[in-house]
Amino acid sequence: MAAKTDGGRRLVAQNRKARYSFSIGDTFEAGIVLVGTEVKSLRTGQANIAESYASLEDGGLWLINAYIPEYKGAGNFFQHDPRRKRRLLLHAREIHKIGVAKERQGMTIVPLQLYFNDRGLAKVKLALAEGKKLHDKREDAAKRDWNRQKARLLRDKG
Repeated sequence: MAAKTDGGRRLVAQNRKARYSFSIGDTFEAGIVLVGTEVKSLRTGQANIAESYASLEDGGLWLINAYIPEYKGAGNFFQHDPRRKRRLLLHAREIHKIGVAKERQGMTIVPLQLYFNDRGLAKVKLALAEGKKLHDKREDAAKRDWNRQKARLLRDKG
């Protein structure tokens, strides 16, 4: 299955549950360090970032628990570990900003999308996010239902 195209981007994986579970703050675009078979596997569009998160370790940012399956076209010798830690590439000031937000405000670093940009480079869209409480999730669902109902009423009235 090929990846979806979205305005010059080829979307590989999306974390749809993140917007439901978290209040999204600032977003960042980060490069990702991959080995050859990971890139080929990503081009087939079979990655999963639903359970993954980013962490600050050793002065850098790491993507943890992202699943990129083994590439079937390569032999057993050249395969990668599907759930290995992958280094994320950001400017030092962006890493510092993320670190400060995580320390002071207790925010979480959540990957939202994994895609290839228009130049063919693998990128991860990260967000600083705060976890939602159950009543916040219910409130958002009620707003969504009301907006849908309001659009229906306006459409029917003309």
